[in-house]
Amino acid sequence: MSSPLRTSALSSISSFRRPQPFPKKCQNTCSVGKPRVCFVGRLPPCKATINSDQNPSNQDPRAPHVGKILDRRNVLIGLGAGGLYGAAGLDPSPFAFADPIPPPDIDTCTETTDPKIPTQECCPQKPDKIKIIDFQLPASQPAILRKRRAAQDAAKDRVYVANYKEAIRRMKSLDINDPRSFWSQANVHCAYCEGSYHYGEKKLEIQVHSSWLFYPFHRMYLYFYERILASLIKERDPNFALPFWNWDAPEGMYMPTIFEEDGVINPLYDPYRNDKHRRPGRIVDLNYGLGMDNNTRDTDTIEKYNLFTMHNKMLSGARWDWCLFFGHPYRAGDNPNPGAGNIELVPHNTVHDWTGTTQDSTQGGVDMGIFYSAGRDPVFYAHHANVDRMWYLWKNRFGGKDIKDLDWLDTEFLFYDENKQLMRVKVRDSLDTALLGYEYQSVEIPWIDDNFKPTARFPTNKTKPQVLFTEHHTKFPFTWDSTISVEVARPVPRRRSDSEKAKQQEVLVVGGIGFPANESVKFDVYVNDDADSPSGLDKSEFAGSFVHIPHRHKEKIQTKLTLGITQLLEDLRAEEDSSVVVTLVPRVGIGKVTLSCITIELSACPNQAL
Repeated sequence: MSSPLRTSALSSISSFRRPQPFPKKCQNTCSVGKPRVCFVGRLPPCKATINSDQNPSNQDPRAPHVGKILDRRNVLIGLGAGGLYGAAGLDPSPFAFADPIPPPDIDTCTETTDPKIPTQECCPQKPDKIKIIDFQLPASQPAILRKRRAAQDAAKDRVYVANYKEAIRRMKSLDINDPRSFWSQANVHCAYCEGSYHYGEKKLEIQVHSSWLFYPFHRMYLYFYERILASLIKERDPNFALPFWNWDAPEGMYMPTIFEEDGVINPLYDPYRNDKHRRPGRIVDLNYGLGMDNNTRDTDTIEKYNLFTMHNKMLSGARWDWCLFFGHPYRAGDNPNPGAGNIELVPHNTVHDWTGTTQDSTQGGVDMGIFYSAGRDPVFYAHHANVDRMWYLWKNRFGGKDIKDLDWLDTEFLFYDENKQLMRVKVRDSLDTALLGYEYQSVEIPWIDDNFKPTARFPTNKTKPQVLFTEHHTKFPFTWDSTISVEVARPVPRRRSDSEKAKQQEVLVVGGIGFPANESVKFDVYVNDDADSPSGLDKSEFAGSFVHIPHRHKEKIQTKLTLGITQLLEDLRAEEDSSVVVTLVPRVGIGKVTLSCITIELSACPNQAL
């Protein structure tokens, strides 16, 4: 196979003068974020694809940066609400800073779509005088917790279904300028993900996808949405709770009937769902890519692959590593797309693609298939309730730990509550679902069974690399339009102990992924596989996928994909190998994606449970 490598306009090196006392620059060959300066000896290729300045779990991030990378930006500038803690006298160390993303300046919200089409603007309506109130969690959980039920079970409760439909009907009947209205609530998501909201003097974009903000933002978004619905039907069900789309279990792997029954007269119905997928009995493909309806997988195979996918995403691929689960750090001044977590990429993005249409948005909207309109489909909130349930399970069932970094905990969002009051919410407010007043129905979780743990196939025709490790510096960056196999060196070519593995994942990083934001993208990643006949999703050679849901705007996104491969290497008996062969197979957006590097590294987000 001939190499499809060709030149790219992406920058391959980011460097700058270092502040004292650091003695050496860190040259980032595929940086997707802000430039860094490093200590001597910390100069691995592509290091910037992992944010290496994470706070150890036992260290206050405002303490001196001993043994850590320092961000030069903090020495030079402040960014409004996300500015310098040290300069404010809150910490005696001149090199101690905190950079949580501040709330947006809603007065400067900008439209991201064609202004000639008023139905496509994202900025919410706001009163002449805005009073922002800090959200306060109760000291203890309420006596009655709202219970979010699986949609297939909730559908059997006629009273619940009637109340749900009535709540949405009333929300849709509110004046469009009411911040509680269905339209205004949909625009909350649009503004936070389409470049409408900004912060600081430089008006930097706020983005709540492809980073560690994904889970907390969407949890609090659903929290206020749910409270508004309950308030609208308080005489019928003051403790109303959203259903969750149980796509991780066979019973829920289809479009929930309550969103489709009775067609257009049903307030839960949306006309811009994919007609091929809304048919009764059509199973959800958690590994779907936009337009990929020509695959030959039968229903049983899709169901099986879905369960293998959930096992990998929740257990074998990211059980303890918080970057793999939550996504990568996003601080004030950072690139707003540092890298998504496992569940956000698959199945969150793939279910969006599977549900939405490919119709041009200027002709009526694609709803779930594109970010700006996703909140216009009522099923969006059931989908995200199950995404939120993954966080709930990760903590309450599998022992996962929330991030301790203050830059995460102190990031702030703005939401309108059921009383039309604008509330300032911190990430730290989102951590305890009981204090927020809700819980999830306990349902069967089939994917926890070890029968859905991938196994190696050891292909006899293992692909030889088209790009050797020694050629990376001349071949990267590149744009590719067909399958490509690359040799990638391992940082620890030896068998690691069980305690080492538990503490720190070995991760595969596909760095500097660049593409236009309005394009759909999907590519699959395999390790030590047969590129001419890639493994199924139940095999260890399949490492994972990158999936992007298109935005309305066309600005170029640059991000990275990080996959946990500790278990994979063990399965493939490659723990003592000095290198592996990584194969990338483009599925959607072929020829429109540029890569800056591929590396294997030890994760910068070690197990916080130890």
